[in-house]
Amino acid sequence: MTRRMASTLVAVLLLAGCGVPADQQPRAVQPPFGPPAAPAASSAPGRVEQAFCLVRSGQLVRKVRQVDAADGVDGHLRRLLAGPTRAERAVGLSTALPGAVHVLGARLVDGRAQVEVEPPGEESGRSDEVLAYGQIVCTLDSRPDVAGVSFLLRGRPLEVPRADGSLSTGPLTAADYPALTGPD
Repeated sequence: MTRRMASTLVAVLLLAGCGVPADQQPRAVQPPFGPPAAPAASSAPGRVEQAFCLVRSGQLVRKVRQVDAADGVDGHLRRLLAGPTRAERAVGLSTALPGAVHVLGARLVDGRAQVEVEPPGEESGRSDEVLAYGQIVCTLDSRPDVAGVSFLLRGRPLEVPRADGSLSTGPLTAADYPALTGPD
């Protein structure tokens, strides 16, 4: 029995010596060497962040929203097409999409988002197609799985306007719309 008590006493003494000593005052802690840790995927449990490009004063503004689940390119585009949230509208954000571009859907093919559109009707009266296409391109280009955005009309490549007024069949990226990009 004395052996058992002696081993227990030794174990207790060893464990007591493994603590961190208490300081009388706070001391500076050096950060570990190496790159900083990646930021958390979202600030709310079970939610993820997705970027959306909206419009304010004729410029594209990138906003990040907390969403319940990360969608594929079509779902992400559908959220953009739903327009700004109430809070976004309250700070002056809007959309150029209704009446300028009629989107049928989107899919990811070999890292490129392909957006199927149909031409707007003659009665749309919209003159901000550049902003509308820029919203789509900038939103989808923010995704890590998208390396460019192309537009299709009846399955064929469609020339769409870039910020400089030139037409392109793509693949387009946010870099094609720098003159339209405003502060967040």
